[in-house]
Parts: sequence; C-alpha cells; structure tokens
Amino acid sequence: MEEEEEGLVHGQRISTVVPAKVTGENKVYNLTNIDLAMKFHYIKTVYFFQSDAVKGLSIYDLKQPMFDCLEISYTASGRIRRSESDKESSGGRPVIRCNDGGVRVVEANCEKTVDEWLEMEDRSHEFELLAYDLALGPDLGFSPLVYVQFTWFKCGGISVGLSWAHVLGDAFSASSFINLWSKILSSSANHLPRKPLNLPRKSPSPLIATSSIRNLALKQVNPIGPDHWLISNPCKTKTHTFTIPTTLLDDITKSSSMFNPNVSHFDLISAMIWKIISKIRGSCNVVTICANGSRERIYEIPSNEIDITCVEGETGDVWELALLIAEKKIEQNSVIEETMKGCETGDYIVYGANLTFLNMEGSNVYDLKINGLKPVFVNCGISGVGDEGVVVVIPVEDKIGVVERTVTVVLRENEIGLLKIELQKEWDLA
Repeated sequence: MEEEEEGLVHGQRISTVVPAKVTGENKVYNLTNIDLAMKFHYIKTVYFFQSDAVKGLSIYDLKQPMFDCLEISYTASGRIRRSESDKESSGGRPVIRCNDGGVRVVEANCEKTVDEWLEMEDRSHEFELLAYDLALGPDLGFSPLVYVQFTWFKCGGISVGLSWAHVLGDAFSASSFINLWSKILSSSANHLPRKPLNLPRKSPSPLIATSSIRNLALKQVNPIGPDHWLISNPCKTKTHTFTIPTTLLDDITKSSSMFNPNVSHFDLISAMIWKIISKIRGSCNVVTICANGSRERIYEIPSNEIDITCVEGETGDVWELALLIAEKKIEQNSVIEETMKGCETGDYIVYGANLTFLNMEGSNVYDLKINGLKPVFVNCGISGVGDEGVVVVIPVEDKIGVVERTVTVVLRENEIGLLKIELQKEWDLA
C-alpha cells in the first residue's frame, strides 16, 4: 500500500467491548470440522452511510448496543483455546472458550467524503483501510475473533467495517451479527431474543451423498506457525470491485439460444468470470461454489453452514459453464468433514484452493440500518485466500427487486488488469 493511501485513514483508536452480562469462564463452544477448515479465512464487510444516517450519534451511541449484542451472540466475544481433554494429541483440538474476552472496536477518520471515496478509481485497499486487519495468533488465546471499525468521513458520513474470523461462522452469520447490533441500536428490539442465542441445529443432509466423492475443495497449505492462523501466500493478490446491472444479465439471457430457467444470475456471473480466468491462465477446470444453506438459522449463534460444492468443466461458452454450475455441482461438505476428522492440526484452505465463488444471496447485508436508513453501498471480501482467488457476489435490491450485483474479486496481482480488459471487451464493464 502506498504511503499516500495509508494517510487517507488515520487517528485509529482501539477499545474493547464485552457482553453486558457474564457468560462464564467454563462455557466452551466446540468447533466443527467445517469450522476448522475455515480457520485461515477472514470475512471483511464494509457498510457506507451518508451523514443523515448518523446525525446526532456519537461513538458512545454506536458502541453501547454492542454490549447487549455480545450478551446474545456470546461466542463472538470468546477466544480460541486448546481442548483440555486431548492436549496430549497434537496440542489439543481448538475450541472457543466463551470467556467474555470481548470484541475490538476501532475508531478512525478519513480525509475524503463518502461520495469521493466511492468514486475513487482504485479502491483495492478498501478492506485494509476500513476494516481492521484481523489474523488470529501468534498469541492465539488472546486474539479477538471480531473487530468493528467505525470510520468518520469529512462529510459527516460513516463506514462500519466488520472483520470476522471465518472459524467463528460464515458470511451469513457475520451479516446476522452486525444486523442484530443495528436492531439494538435502533431500539427495534421487540422481536429480539431475551436470552443468548441457541446452538446451531444439525446441518442438513448433503446435496449428493456418496462415498466415492473426491476431495476437490480443500488444499493443504503451510501456515506461518502452529498458533498463527495466517497462510504464507507466495503470490501477491489484489482486490477489484465492479457492478453488473440486472438489465445486462437479462439482455444476455434473452439473446442466448441456450436459455435455461435453472440458470440464475449468480450462475451466469460466475460463468462469465470463470471463462475469463480460464483464458488468462490457459486453463481453469475446477471451481468452488459457496452459498447459503437451505434451512433458516433464526436466533442461533454464528456457525459455518454454507453449502460447499465444486464444478468441473473445460473452458467453453458462457452458457455451457453456467449450466454446469446450475446443474452439475459436486457436494463437498461431507468430504471436508471426513478429511478434517481427527485432523485438528491439519492446515487446509477452501477459498482460493480453486477459483472460489461466494454467493451472498440471502445474506441481507442491506438490512443493516442506522436511524432507519440503509447503507448507500456495501462491499464484502475474503482475506487469507489461496492463489486461485475468490469472487464475492452481492445482490443490491430496491423496492422493485434486485437492480444490480456488486462483484468483488481477489486475484493474483498481475491478473486484475487483464480481467478488467476482458470485462470491458466482452461485457462493457469497468
């Protein structure tokens, strides 16, 4: 990051917020095998609000609801420890000890207005500047699982940056957590639980259950250290964000002779990018798809219950790839469960093991409200990804439905420029 970019955001002040009531030192949340497969990944979401949304609010007003939020969603305030029952076995299986260690709250200031920020040509460092850099370890037992950064812009607007350890829960859990905070902030807590959230119920059955499924989604990696959950990535990565109007996707659908009602707009976007990356790299025969599970998770503590599937295919027409994504997914949750079983010290990644697409449909990121107002823009990315990269797709809705999708890609640094050229040439996208 250039020194000039680092200076855009300054004056960081860090404090800790703990649950309003004591949870108890002896309460332990056992991490699942899927949780442990996600331990190197971190979710970052930034919500932008204009000044009218925070008019009359102070940092005290913004922090105060977090106390009640953490009392309800208590695992977010815990710390990673090693299980006492099997410490002699490879150091012990990681668990979350619900010791009310708290989350970190960061306050910062920005020299630009919200509009100026959103109009910047290069926003590749958005997550680094507006969502505090989170990595668990090397003092694993003292590392917070969550950071929330409030950045004040010179226009009086604000961004809320959520940094969330994926081992705690998936992107949908992260969204539910920060939405809970906003409901408490707005005092619309009439329908909120009056006690801590429930433990997650058993995950749904796999999409395809077969003992012959190959491991396509996991890749073994080398961490920096046993208690430092950060991978040593030999390739420099860069982030790029762009939007795709629904009208463009509708036009592509109408003009194709291969139209199939099973193909969603997410499938189409994924196929478009898959084809481009295949062209840039010469080949890209396997992609991973992460999406929200089928069942509702109402009033449950954060968990990793996304459906993880893989798709195999040779480079072809966009619609051929889209059909593969829609109809030929290979279930991977059960394979990951089996691979990680008894493998507490195994070091694997999911995001970036293959080119990975995260479908944020159903995440309700625009339900976060301050003073009754929705954010003017939301961006979401994943850090701690492998060399193959990740693509996050967020639907943006208004009163009539989804009007566009925000697409954020994390790719090898040398691939971003080539991607932009192909997007412009093929789809007239900036």
